[in-house]
Amino acid sequence: MRRLRRRQYDMPGLNTAALPDLIFTVLFFFMIVTHMRTDEMKVEYKVPQGERLERLAHKASVCHIYIGKPIGAPDDSVRIQLNNRLATVEEIAAFVRAERNRMSPEDAERMTVSIKADRDTPMGVIYDVKRALRDVHALNINYSGVGKEEKKEERGERREERE
Repeated sequence: MRRLRRRQYDMPGLNTAALPDLIFTVLFFFMIVTHMRTDEMKVEYKVPQGERLERLAHKASVCHIYIGKPIGAPDDSVRIQLNNRLATVEEIAAFVRAERNRMSPEDAERMTVSIKADRDTPMGVIYDVKRALRDVHALNINYSGVGKEEKKEERGERREERE
């Protein structure tokens, strides 16, 4: 009988001493890799619909210009936002120069200006912005938009909100 009886083995305890180190390492990794949006929106814009859309490859070399109606403004004036402040067309040249100086030389060579304009923005304002960009030799310009599939989903969400 003694030979048939099995011995009871105790399970060793799990060593959790390295667990806090692992958690903090993963936390620091995500803090370094994640890019948080730093621009506070002061203009509202409805993204226009586009047909031939591409994603930007090097986001470190992109600076954004927002064009739309100021949030909370009673009039229908169109304003330009550079980083966190409202600006005029004349201030775009200084903005682009400052952004180029902030970037590394490799990123400055392939710098792209992304214009995020409201779909109801007059073309005269966009033309003035493009002319100011041309004057400082910022010739890579990207226009932000949404595809047809995203547009249908957006309309569906609006219908649900109304009901």
